[in-house]
Amino acid sequence: MDTILFWVIFNAFILLLLGLDLFVFHRKEHEVKIKEALLWSAFWVALSLAFNAIIYYWKGPAPALEFLTAYLIEKSLSVDNLFVFILIFNFFKVPLQYQHKILFWGIIGALVLRGIFILVGVALIAKFHFIIYILGAFLVYTGAKMAFTKDDDELHPEQNPFIVWISQKLPFTKTAVGGKFFTRIDGKLYATPLFLVLIMVESTDVVFAADSIPAILAISKDPFIVYTSNVFALLGLRALYFALAGIMQLFHYLHYGLSLILVFIGAKLLLSDIYHLDMRYALLVVGTILTVSIVASLLFPKKDNELPPPPDITLP
Repeated sequence: MDTILFWVIFNAFILLLLGLDLFVFHRKEHEVKIKEALLWSAFWVALSLAFNAIIYYWKGPAPALEFLTAYLIEKSLSVDNLFVFILIFNFFKVPLQYQHKILFWGIIGALVLRGIFILVGVALIAKFHFIIYILGAFLVYTGAKMAFTKDDDELHPEQNPFIVWISQKLPFTKTAVGGKFFTRIDGKLYATPLFLVLIMVESTDVVFAADSIPAILAISKDPFIVYTSNVFALLGLRALYFALAGIMQLFHYLHYGLSLILVFIGAKLLLSDIYHLDMRYALLVVGTILTVSIVASLLFPKKDNELPPPPDITLP
């Protein structure tokens, strides 16, 4: 009963934060400056660590360590995902003042989808133990593939099946209409290009979840730990985007560090019945890989840190 009550309280608290974010702090659409983004990023990180302390006193040191490791992995994978968001916004030439709104509603959808993925994943692992080997092999494969794939290699919005389908079913305006997703013209409902961008963000997050959810399930089988670590990592994603958007190209080795982390977590799953790795050592390995990849990126910067110019696109 206490656990159910905690689920209810947690989700009510998250909904309150999201409501304040959208209707109070960001009621007026504006370009998010780096200083504002850094302050919000610090707030979400501090809130996540405070929740980690609650987990420690409520469930004990082991679940708290699982939360911290899961949060760190999810947060790190989110940074890599931000590269794709930059490419999407550049591709569709989204004005800066509308990007926060798209990310906000994109994250709302991501929270719902990931909640479903987590509950289904935990239930399947509990019933069919062999699934952990499938997840482990998938993570090793994904990590190896990530190491040899550039972030923009698979970014083709015009080839996204759902984008193509919805663009054929809905009439679209040619330009953004005051930051709205839908508008009425002569009594007829039209979708705006911003709605198309939102669909693109949501569909790419489904791909991201296929990587991150198995990785977190390898850390903890407690659905509450897995869910809350995902929520806190996602909630700080928007602020992190605006804080790092201008400098993320500096972290070009982070991509390889994240691929190595996925391979490590996958191997941990595959060997879980033979050897149990203490969570403290797992956290140390993840932290070391991230630190080395970031330091290497700063010590050996790329010669060209410019994003390619956005291609022209004709909206439906």
